[in-house]
Amino acid sequence: MKSVFIVFNQAFTSRVEYMLEELGIRGFTFFEQVQGRGSVDGEPRRGTHTWPEMNSAVITVIPDEKVDELLLTVRKLDARNKSVGVRAFVWNIEQAV
Repeated sequence: MKSVFIVFNQAFTSRVEYMLEELGIRGFTFFEQVQGRGSVDGEPRRGTHTWPEMNSAVITVIPDEKVDELLLTVRKLDARNKSVGVRAFVWNIEQAV
């Protein structure tokens, strides 16, 4: 099993929820009001007067065989509007209760 952590501009919230639904990914945890900045060329998302946009994030634990399809869908979403931004990170899950 793998954990996939997806961070995205709040403008993509409905698209990310739709993506998970379409891929049959039922279980996830959603985080609103996530602050940060992309490591390459992303602008800060701080919810302030200077940097008013905010990110959200979702984490899910899925079978290994679903990871590639999810990452492909995230890449497609990111390609639709590079300036809005979405990133995904994958971790191994060794045990779960």
